[in-house]
Order: sequence, then C-alpha cells, then structure tokens
Amino acid sequence: MGASVKLIANNKKAYHDYFIEDKYETGIALAGTEVKSLRMGKCSIKESFVRIENGEVFIYGMHISPYEKGNIFNKDPLRARKLLMHKSEISKIAGRIKEKGYTLVPLQVYFRGSLAKVEIGLAKGKKLYDKRQDIAKKDMRREAEKEFKLRNLS
Repeated sequence: MGASVKLIANNKKAYHDYFIEDKYETGIALAGTEVKSLRMGKCSIKESFVRIENGEVFIYGMHISPYEKGNIFNKDPLRARKLLMHKSEISKIAGRIKEKGYTLVPLQVYFRGSLAKVEIGLAKGKKLYDKRQDIAKKDMRREAEKEFKLRNLS
C-alpha cells in the first residue's frame, strides 16, 4: 500500500498562525479539468479555510487555476469544494470545533497514487506572544546549529 505521494501545495502559514492538534486526510470532489490543473501543480491554499455545513465539509478560497485546454469545461477557480470524509469523523471534528478557539485549516494538497487528497488540521489560534516564543526558539536553534557547525569545521 506504499502509494507514491506528490505534494502540490503546502500551507506554511498555518503552522505559524495555529497550534495544529490533529491532522486528517480527506478526499476532494473535483471536476476533470481541475484534476488536470492540479497535476500541473497550479493550486494555492494560502487564503483558504474549511467549514462544516449540514454534516458535510467544504473548503473555501482554494484557488485552482483554470486548465488552458479546458475552455467551456473549466469551473470557477475559487468555488467551494466538498471534502470527502466519513460521517463519524465529521461529527467528532464538529464536536471539537464547538469548543472555544478551534478551527479547521488546510495544510497540504497532494496526490496519493492517482487520488487528490487534502490534509486538514484541527487547530487552535496562536496569540502574538506564542508567535514571538516560536520565533525565539527557531533563532536559538539556528544559532546552536551554526555554533555546532563552526566547532566541527575547525
């Protein structure tokens, strides 16, 4: 079952703005020209978000560029797209979202074998001081790596 994974889009900003607590792999309902455009790597999830409505999960703001040869079959690049999950998973996530401060954010879009997948994360928003702490930790780690490198070279 070791199907190859080809990353299409990554949302690095989500890790900066949120504490990611759980990750879920979902399928996505796409039109044919959207799949072809994804295969060419033309996708952005920077400004996108995920909502649960009437027991179904939708992703909004995910931009898939129109396929050049798609003419009349092309869909709106920013349309809402349905994410495919089991009912039990959706109800479990919906219960967690009702808690204060939780949201769903898209983390990655990729192909697993021939299937397009979206990884979404159950996230809690970071405060400004949390972001400052993370930046300070990264800086300290970077400095330590630099010192370690210098010691090993001489």
